[in-house]
Amino acid sequence: MFRTRRILVFFLDAVLIAGAFVLSFLLRFDFQIPSEQLNNLLQGLLVILSAKPILFIASGMYRSIWRYASLQDGYEIFKVVTLSSVVSVISLVFMKGPFGLPRSIYLLDWFLLFSMVATSRLLWRIYRETKLVPCLRKGRRTLIIGAGEAGNLLLKEIRKQVDATYNVVGFVDDDPEKTGMRLSGVRVLGRTDRLCALVRKYSVEEVIFAIPSGGPELMRRVITNCERAKARFKTLPGITDIIDGKFSMSQIKDVEIEDLLGRDPVVLDQTAIRNYLTDKRVLVTGAAGSIGSEICRQVALFRPAKLVLFDHAETPLFYIEKELAATFPDLRIIPMVGDVKNQDRVETLFDEFGPEVVFHAAAYKHVAMMEYNPAEAVLNNVMGSKVVADAAHKFKVRNFVMVSTDKAVNPTNVMGATKRSAEIYVQALAAKSQTKFTTVRFGNVLGSNGSVIPLFKEQIRKGGPVTVTDKDVVRYFMTIPEASQLVMQAGCIGHGGEIFVLDMGEPVRILSLAEELIRLSGFIPHKEIEIQFTGLKPGEKLFEELLIDGEGIKPTSHKKIRVMAPVETDLKKVTADLEHLFNHAKAHDLGAVLDTLRSIVPEFVPRYEFDVAPPFAFQRVRPDLFPPQKLTFIRNLRVAGTSEGTAA
Repeated sequence: MFRTRRILVFFLDAVLIAGAFVLSFLLRFDFQIPSEQLNNLLQGLLVILSAKPILFIASGMYRSIWRYASLQDGYEIFKVVTLSSVVSVISLVFMKGPFGLPRSIYLLDWFLLFSMVATSRLLWRIYRETKLVPCLRKGRRTLIIGAGEAGNLLLKEIRKQVDATYNVVGFVDDDPEKTGMRLSGVRVLGRTDRLCALVRKYSVEEVIFAIPSGGPELMRRVITNCERAKARFKTLPGITDIIDGKFSMSQIKDVEIEDLLGRDPVVLDQTAIRNYLTDKRVLVTGAAGSIGSEICRQVALFRPAKLVLFDHAETPLFYIEKELAATFPDLRIIPMVGDVKNQDRVETLFDEFGPEVVFHAAAYKHVAMMEYNPAEAVLNNVMGSKVVADAAHKFKVRNFVMVSTDKAVNPTNVMGATKRSAEIYVQALAAKSQTKFTTVRFGNVLGSNGSVIPLFKEQIRKGGPVTVTDKDVVRYFMTIPEASQLVMQAGCIGHGGEIFVLDMGEPVRILSLAEELIRLSGFIPHKEIEIQFTGLKPGEKLFEELLIDGEGIKPTSHKKIRVMAPVETDLKKVTADLEHLFNHAKAHDLGAVLDTLRSIVPEFVPRYEFDVAPPFAFQRVRPDLFPPQKLTFIRNLRVAGTSEGTAA
């Protein structure tokens, strides 16, 4: 209230209050006020100048930012003017009687004051946008795709900026009824199929995609036209941010590959998730990893009683704990360092914190690296999962959700075989336990540690080449939030022993993914940025599957989630087989490890056979690290179907 500008606005309103009352007398008496009414005019002025300014101040009207005046502000002015006029009328009637002043004076005074105060606010906004912000016309000439609510909101946001970098020359919209019309004074120039011509005609430098509900096909078509016309392309955030009012100019961003791969977002059953997470004790293993950390963020939104973060990596655990503590200051967050393979440590953790819900995300997941470290893959992915699952069963945890992978389906690599082994044990244990054990099977996760998108971006940043394993390789993809939300949803859908899979749409060709990312970065694939084919890495296959024969598939209460029925297995036999596997892994008997994995997972068909001996790089560098049985295994390892073998 006491800022200089607000004081000036207050005095302006006082002048308008007096002016409206005087003008109402002039209009009532045709600008010839009778002498007997002059005393009423002066007394009335004293009353309204005593009452109305005080009510204007008390209403908080001077806390509004009038440069952004809107219909809501007009409604606030209407309420304040009406209330102050009613109070003034009551005061005048009390002093002068019901017929002391002509009754039309009261109505004229209210109408004139409302019109003058509202106009003073709107005139400032109009003057500011037309005179004080001439730089709007100096920014980059821009077209907005979509003459709808999001496009209008974007235009308004651009006009609010004193140093706006965009000069909007028009809209483009596929609705034929909008062509030629104007939105906030800016013309709709045509449809998206004329985008190239419009870009050239109006010398457009940038195009902003403002259709949050538009599908990836429309976005690809627009991007192709922009590339032909050599115009930069940007997009807005998701429709949720716009509806929630979180949109700002800083959120206009270059199109990411995730925008083009987009599916309808996963809609969660908030009530069901809240029922099993809110005020519960939750443990997340692998909490510092890309999936585990996102699970922690999603779980924290539902306000558990405590959230225990368990991970072997100290530094990443430190950072996720600090992030969550800053975002959720009222949530009790407990970071615990430890190894899932350490049974005593895990059971101590369960005994101390008594978790009711466990999300098991700890795992080694890099396919090629696990081919070189099969014993560690077994100990971490299988034995670690068994240790955590056994602890959940022993301490009667209500819900246990294990993160798995589509590579567990007909695996051709050690990582997939170990995850399938863990699935088999969890399903077998579920049949004997009061704990609800469920498994969630993921495809490739965009943006996770080691995924192709960050790798491609780094290679493009360095000028190429972009490396693709094979021109025909295809993968299913999902985003980190999708993966984490599926984990949480599975926890309340499952009854025990099921494997859940997200409806992931169509698989994506990795070569197309690389080409699209190169284009989005402003380069021409195969010309400005080269693409090299490196061949499949150890353990990789051309395509991934989501189901195993005999698993069966059923719908769930969630339309985006499917479920495979539990497969009956003998817990004693599985436990005995796993003990043999762990003994071989601890002894680093790698041949026996693979043989045992194949007996546990019959569909496991590794890409390696034992007949020819390619020299591995790490064998030559540090042969002293390997015992004789391991060196024998390495010498006899070769890629199936080739005569040359492979280099590390």
